[in-house]
Amino acid sequence: MEKIALTEQDLIRNYLAGDDKAFEVLLNQTKDRVFGYIMSKVRESDLANDIFQEVFIKVIRTLKNGSYNEEGKFLPWVLTISHNLIVDHFRKNKKMPMIYESSSKNPEFNIFSVLELKDSNIQDDMIKDQIESDVTRLVEFLPEDQREVLRRRVFKGMSFKDIAEADDISINTALGRMRYALINLRKLIEKHNISITTN
Repeated sequence: MEKIALTEQDLIRNYLAGDDKAFEVLLNQTKDRVFGYIMSKVRESDLANDIFQEVFIKVIRTLKNGSYNEEGKFLPWVLTISHNLIVDHFRKNKKMPMIYESSSKNPEFNIFSVLELKDSNIQDDMIKDQIESDVTRLVEFLPEDQREVLRRRVFKGMSFKDIAEADDISINTALGRMRYALINLRKLIEKHNISITTN
């Protein structure tokens, strides 16, 4: 008789019921992706190992205190924890300056030039990850045309040329919408006291 594979939720329930092997299965299913993600950001194996251990200590603590509620999204949840711990590390070591340097009184700031990168690199990825994990909910408050340009550029990685063609607008219009989206987003970020950072 073929053995039915347990879902992540089954494994979590079994682990919380006292089955330590269930967590071992979860760990084995996710460790390569998690360690690979951490390593891609910090580029140092000893540091990556330290953060990896810290991630799973936090995972265990969260599971045991009953705070986990990301049903069916265990790996993304663990990767979010990993990302946040990486950000914490960079902040503590002052390797991650704020991506904007002006106050809300001056709408001219350099997030636009930072996001308008032609090639994906670690900085670009960290910005995307940070936006996705911290301010996705704030994007919903933007006007629809600004929201769509930002989503396509930041979340989908589309070029401004492709965005312009998709919406049948000029590249300058797409650039303008992105600029205002970022200005408005930064105002929301400052209002809600959220730090957006880059390595």
